[in-house]
Amino acid sequence: MVIRILLADDQALVRGALAALLQLEGDIDVVAQVGRGDEVVAAARAAEADVCLLDIEMPGADGIEVAERLRDELPAVRSLIVTTFGRPGYVRRALEAGASGFVVKDTPAGELADAVRAVHAGQRVVDPSLAADSLIGGSNPLSEREREILRVALAGEPVAEIARRVHLSQGTVRNYLSDAIAKTGAANRVGAARTAEAKGWL
Repeated sequence: MVIRILLADDQALVRGALAALLQLEGDIDVVAQVGRGDEVVAAARAAEADVCLLDIEMPGADGIEVAERLRDELPAVRSLIVTTFGRPGYVRRALEAGASGFVVKDTPAGELADAVRAVHAGQRVVDPSLAADSLIGGSNPLSEREREILRVALAGEPVAEIARRVHLSQGTVRNYLSDAIAKTGAANRVGAARTAEAKGWL
C-alpha cells in the first residue's frame, strides 16, 4: 500500500528536497505540496493525503494550529511535525494538538521515511532527545492570555502598546506580565518573552 503524503513548508527548497528524498521510497508518494499553513486542510482533502508533514513556522497558520485543524476536520489524516525548531515545549504542544509525531529536519532520510510509516500505522513518533527534554522541561506554565501578551512583548513594546494590541487595560497587562515573569524566572517582560520563546511555550 502506498502512503500518500502532503508536504507543508514555507521554504520551497526544503519542500523540494524532502519530496525528492521521500519519493525514493517505494511505498511513499508525495501527492501535494503547500507553502502556507492555512492551505493544508483543503489541499489534504483534495489530494486525499494519508499523512501531512508540517513545518512549525509558516505563514497563514503554524504547524501546531494546522495539526489541530486536521484532527478536527480530517481525523483520518495523520500529521507529523518536521521542523528546524526542536524546542521541548513545541513537542508537548504539538502532541496535545493532535500531531502523531515530531522530528527535526536533520533526521536521516531513512528515519524520516520510517517515521512516516509509523505515524501512518497509528503510532506516535518523537525524536528521542526531544522527548526526554520535553519530559524534563515539564508542561507549559503560561496561560493562553499570558502567551498572547508575551508574543507582543517579544518585540520590546511598551506596556501601553501591548495593552492596545491585546485590548486590555494597562493595569491588567502589568498583572499578566508580572505572573509570566515569575513563571519564567526572568528579570523583566522581554526576558520572560525570550525565555518562553526559547522553550517553545509561545
